[in-house]
Amino acid sequence: MLAIIVWVAVLTISVILFRNVSGSLSLLKPNLNSLIFYYSLFVSCYIGSLLIALDIDHYYMINKLDHEVYRYIGFGAVSFVMIMLPLSMFIVSKLAGFDAKKEFNHYLKKPVENTFTEKNEFYLIFLGLSLISMLAVAYTLLKTSQVPLFALLKGNLSDLGMLRIDAARNFHGHVLIRNIFAIALTPLLSLIAYVYTVKTRQLKWGLLFLPLFACAVLISVYDLSKSPIIFYIIMFIFVQLYVGKLVLNRRRINLYVISGATLIILMYVFIQGVNDLGSFLSYSSGPIGRLILAQIAPTFLHLNIFGESIPFLHGSSLPSILIGWFDIEQVRSARLVMANAFPNRIEDGTGGVLNTLFIAEAYANFGYLGILFGTIYVGVLIQILYIVFIRLPKNPVFLCLFIYFSINIPRTLVGGFADFLFNPIWIFITCLFAGILLFIRIRLDLFSFFFKKKARNEA
Repeated sequence: MLAIIVWVAVLTISVILFRNVSGSLSLLKPNLNSLIFYYSLFVSCYIGSLLIALDIDHYYMINKLDHEVYRYIGFGAVSFVMIMLPLSMFIVSKLAGFDAKKEFNHYLKKPVENTFTEKNEFYLIFLGLSLISMLAVAYTLLKTSQVPLFALLKGNLSDLGMLRIDAARNFHGHVLIRNIFAIALTPLLSLIAYVYTVKTRQLKWGLLFLPLFACAVLISVYDLSKSPIIFYIIMFIFVQLYVGKLVLNRRRINLYVISGATLIILMYVFIQGVNDLGSFLSYSSGPIGRLILAQIAPTFLHLNIFGESIPFLHGSSLPSILIGWFDIEQVRSARLVMANAFPNRIEDGTGGVLNTLFIAEAYANFGYLGILFGTIYVGVLIQILYIVFIRLPKNPVFLCLFIYFSINIPRTLVGGFADFLFNPIWIFITCLFAGILLFIRIRLDLFSFFFKKKARNEA
């Protein structure tokens, strides 16, 4: 009973804080912070945390707990995040003089600027990037020994689980080419091309968007992961909403939810197979269990294992670029938890990593201080990004970068802590597009300066 009271009280406070820092928690006006609340925290973590604390989860991962006390410690840790994360964001907003409701609503209504649409050099640079990304998609498929999607289309259903792990962990090409140019850049380029197509109605942008869209869909489903294609669809909904091509209402929301649920069920049926309908529909297994328990259960395992069965990592799972100076070998805490809890999966090649809420990796490295300072750091970083993007010019590039981060930050929150310290993909993409815009702007300013100077001299 106490856990339920705490859960309701914490949830109420969290809703108030998130509404303040996001500008809107309405499903009709989705944004970065509302997606964090609904997806990363409430659905993926806090519902399951209550079930675990009440010992009614019946989840196979939680059965691996050696110490039952971590049911309550884990619940307390997630409750702390539910309040401290938005509280940190609230403090940043106050310091920046950010009125979330006013500025977010203004951003939604503001028209998209047709930046550089009259300059062919931007299109040529964008075309070059698009060709590189599409070649990277082809490279990814060629360097994957057995593409799970192709195996599914051929009717080979028996080894799909192993093929998915093999495609992720035993890629035979350069990982950065796959991760940056194929997986990250292609969907983003397709969104930018779509916005330019809508705003300019130029045939060249439409013809470029079509192959980019096809490649983006292909790279989202090639390894049969269920989430990338769902999130790519959500990014498209965000784009249409933010450019004024779509107005959400309850009917559309219901349609999207039903369509998404149907897609997920079909993917489970065809990719993993369904032998027991009762288990498939149970809240502790199937797609429901995957949604409310699979993401948060490894957090409880992290708390249970590190400091008990495994010593704290003291920074060993942080990005290699940060720890390489100290000659420390990088090791992922999510991989160690998988090896500790499910060693048989590591042996037969079907086990990867147990990604979970970011505080788990912070705890694995620095204990409870990691949870405290990690939560504050992540909250400050997210709100700074949110404020910066809302206050930047609303051109196709900045708009699509905003949407890209609005989708990928919530995903990373339930993926690990290290990516918030150093994420080469985020840094590369931001610097790439900011550099392109800055380069063209400087060229235009220099051209305008010399043209005016020449005109004055001739006069």
